[in-house]
Amino acid sequence: MQKLQTLLVSIIVLLLVSGCKISSEDHHSPGISYLNISGIYPHLAAFNQPEDTALRKNHVEGGIGVVVPWAGKLWYLTYPPHQRTGSNDKLYMVDEEMNLTIRPESNGGTHANRLIHRESNQLLMGYYAIDYEGNVRTIDPHQLEGRMTATTRHLTDPANKVYYYDMEGMVYEMDVHTLAVNRLFEKPVPGWHGKGAYVGQGRLIVANNGEHQGHSMAYSKLLVGGEAQTQEEAGVLAEWDGKEWRIIERKQFTDVTGPGGIYGNNADTDPVWSMGWDKRSVILKLLDNGEWYTYRLPKASHTFDPRHGWFTEWPRIREIAPDQLMMVMHGTMFHFPKTFSRANSSGIFPITTHLRYIPDFCHWNGKVILSADDASSMQNPIVGQAQSNLWWGTVDELNTFGPKSGWGGIWVKDQVKAGVPSDPYLAGGYTQRALHLTHNASKAVSFLLETDEKGDGNWKLYRTIEVPAMGYVFESLPEELSAAWLRITAEADCEATAYFHYFTPRIFTNEEKQIFAGLADVGEPGPSILIRPAGHNRSLQVLTGGEAGKYIELALNESGTDLVFEEPAENRSAEVLRLAAKTKTAFATDAASVIVTDDSGNKYRLPKGPEVFDLLGATGYLRAIREVQSERYLANIHGMFYEVPRAEGAGNHTPDYQKIKPVSRHDKMIPDYCSWRGLLVLAGVKSDAPKDGHTFTGAGTGLWFGAVDDLWKLGKPTGVGGPWKDTEVVKGKASDPYLMTGFDRKRVSLSHNLDQTVHMTLEVAITPETWQVYKVLDVPAGSALNYTFPEGFHAYWVRVRSDHNCRASAIFTYE
Repeated sequence: MQKLQTLLVSIIVLLLVSGCKISSEDHHSPGISYLNISGIYPHLAAFNQPEDTALRKNHVEGGIGVVVPWAGKLWYLTYPPHQRTGSNDKLYMVDEEMNLTIRPESNGGTHANRLIHRESNQLLMGYYAIDYEGNVRTIDPHQLEGRMTATTRHLTDPANKVYYYDMEGMVYEMDVHTLAVNRLFEKPVPGWHGKGAYVGQGRLIVANNGEHQGHSMAYSKLLVGGEAQTQEEAGVLAEWDGKEWRIIERKQFTDVTGPGGIYGNNADTDPVWSMGWDKRSVILKLLDNGEWYTYRLPKASHTFDPRHGWFTEWPRIREIAPDQLMMVMHGTMFHFPKTFSRANSSGIFPITTHLRYIPDFCHWNGKVILSADDASSMQNPIVGQAQSNLWWGTVDELNTFGPKSGWGGIWVKDQVKAGVPSDPYLAGGYTQRALHLTHNASKAVSFLLETDEKGDGNWKLYRTIEVPAMGYVFESLPEELSAAWLRITAEADCEATAYFHYFTPRIFTNEEKQIFAGLADVGEPGPSILIRPAGHNRSLQVLTGGEAGKYIELALNESGTDLVFEEPAENRSAEVLRLAAKTKTAFATDAASVIVTDDSGNKYRLPKGPEVFDLLGATGYLRAIREVQSERYLANIHGMFYEVPRAEGAGNHTPDYQKIKPVSRHDKMIPDYCSWRGLLVLAGVKSDAPKDGHTFTGAGTGLWFGAVDDLWKLGKPTGVGGPWKDTEVVKGKASDPYLMTGFDRKRVSLSHNLDQTVHMTLEVAITPETWQVYKVLDVPAGSALNYTFPEGFHAYWVRVRSDHNCRASAIFTYE
């Protein structure tokens, strides 16, 4: 008994000294089957709201930046936006029975660094050094000050020291035994959103994916390089050989790693890989035998693009099964071969596209585990407090996310030299591959399209494409064309654009759609409900019926096994209504289509669903746009879900409709939606819906719960609409842009009211901003002209011009 009392006293003292306390979120229930919805365990959700209200403004984000299996447990930690010497964020530990412990050593901070140091047998993550028995030592945050984004092996003393890389650009070294810290560099290279760092081939390589805006002092400490000279220059990939720094490329880069992964490379001859992007496409850099090489891949999302780099957390290349790597970048999960090198570059292919914001991922006990940055309250008052969670699934389940799709280029209005091959661009893994090729030369230019079939550097001519003077050509690459990489060479100097749109239609099944059976279909009675993650507690606030409605809170029960609707003593209806008013309906309709308008007054048009959505939108019944994943939007417009980026610019939190993309057609009565405890929550449950594992009911209402990437299962994006329907058209004036990307089979019907033939020009946006004449169609008097686009044709937007004033219609059908 005396030993037990002594042990209890020791634990209490430890808690008091650390300034931490075991949270109510700690679950230690052997044998309990915790609630699991679409791979998400609500009891594992991470929160970082401090009790001190004065500190809450510093904890408006709570992404999970690191997730690592170690010492028989799974470890993860959260990060707030800008905390350089600790925060209220915690170090979490999960055992094999899904029991959760919040470690009392937690000291927080904005970190996403992790390294398993082989010689000392320690996991280094955040400000923590964790031995193989799970004992945790903390590093002094006032010595290792900053937002740590990477930890990597040491150049000269790898058995005893490691490097830490900070988001602002500082480089430290630390003794892994004593945890003594020495700052080596304050800011040796440009860029202002440090991300990855890795040691390989005798050099420390660092990556930065953002550019500081408006502060020249940000570059006063540089040892090499300087301020950005063009918009193309943002972030950096740089290296240090122990003597001098060199800039490899002045672009936005994130992860740096190699086949050794989280342990570091085994041999100094092993390759090193780094991911980045520019306006053209995703960039994959390879360091092989001391030389850097560049490859390019499609983007599947524009939500990561802004130059400041804030909307791109920590894309990684990591294992998802033993010796099976996955690369997550710009909205696509790619299979990535562990053997990727200059002599063997084949084997990269898309697994799926996703909506989830994924700072880190790993595999443990046969599961793939994806972290997230789910709900932040940065410029987002609808979220009461930041929260994120993990997704647990299998490699096969990843294939049930979005379609294999993407777009990107090797040139976008670039000055191209005759005879100089482009960077290699990914060729394999997609069934539909469209190439848009254009130039500005005053005479025809021939372009050589070459393929590297096996990824061994053996290039063969596939086709010569002649593009007329100042012209444009669309080429559909046949499905049977098998190659690892493509490249293009111009035979004359010119300004050229070569841009690809790739697409593999997703296979839909009625079985997977049954998870949404509890939601009311369009036209069925559906309750008017507002929902919001609470700020005063960890519940979900629910208001049914508007101002005169009923206020309810939904909570996770204490055992973590069920969701419970409760009628609290305090009625917070006024709070929910006040905050709901800050999110507007955001779309309008006319006879032709849905219209969305950005802050600059630019109009963009989207397909329509059933007509009942016109009325629902006009009455404000539907919450049309919400931030469901941090720093990007999900829009629910006319029976369709869309992904919408935040607009470019520091602090900008308005939708960038120019880069919208469709997710799924649902035609459900969904008045509101949000993320809570890492779950996607949809309102609009039928009054008689049973509780089925996704639909939960109580207190006279119900809600649907799942994962954000469940939305792909709702249905294929389809719709009818266009820029004109009996519209008075001005000669030569372009219509509003109408969305084309993300849809499969496409046709258009053109008509007018004149008694003569009218020439109507279809123009397509190759990139969201780059327009090109696609085809001129002769539309006869008195009847419609119907045109079906070639199978595999894809572009971002389409618009129409007429060569006469008339009343015209241009209606597109996407099936």
